[in-house]
Amino acid sequence: MDWPLIALSGFAFLAGFIDSIVGGGGLVQVPAFFVLYPQLSVPNIIGTNRVASAFGTSVAAINYIRSVKIPWKVVGVAALGSMSCSYLGAYLQSMLSAEVLKPIILVLIIAIAIYTFKKKDFGQEENPPAPKRLLLFAFLVGMVMGFYNGLIGPGTGSLLVFGFVRVTGYNLLRASGMAKIINVVADVSSLTYFFIHKYILFHIALPMLVCNMAGAFLGSRLAILKGNQFVRIFFLVVIVLVILRFGWDVWKIFDF
Repeated sequence: MDWPLIALSGFAFLAGFIDSIVGGGGLVQVPAFFVLYPQLSVPNIIGTNRVASAFGTSVAAINYIRSVKIPWKVVGVAALGSMSCSYLGAYLQSMLSAEVLKPIILVLIIAIAIYTFKKKDFGQEENPPAPKRLLLFAFLVGMVMGFYNGLIGPGTGSLLVFGFVRVTGYNLLRASGMAKIINVVADVSSLTYFFIHKYILFHIALPMLVCNMAGAFLGSRLAILKGNQFVRIFFLVVIVLVILRFGWDVWKIFDF
């Protein structure tokens, strides 16, 4: 039996479950892939992983669309902002050292965790600004998160949810649905590159895809059923995982 593939499929299920609620599934699935298949190249791993995550996120997005009213104009504007700055983030990444970036990001994410924990009503009610300001704010959220995705990557989905709640005033459940749709757009866009260059290993991608979709279906249904308070708690858990991930990276950078 192919035990690495079986284990990776299990991690794909868990990643789909986590990602469908508040994002952050990549923190589970990608490191597991690197550990279980150390012989593969980075493009092989990222491209194959992206197939599974794209389909899983699509399942979650469909569940949210069916159950939560999605403000499509706001999502479209945010997606446009995200696409406009993701390349810039990737370009800047090649020029700046991780020693500069990751400690700064770690401090920001810790601040977000403290804010969300102290503000008990975070994302429970909706209070969006006037329509024109709402679209402007959505575009800015998309730009910042697209830039972050190109520059750093891990935790983008969770931070996108935070941005939609804090800046545009939507509740956590609606923000999660909006984030999933934007994630699907970004994943499909990047998959084109991996497919053209034949980096996708379909014998690994297909079992992962099925398990990721199953986890995403279960997670998104649970989020919709349990509501905003459940999503808030799950958001805090994932943010703590992001902090631990960046804390470990910073520890290695400075060799404490």
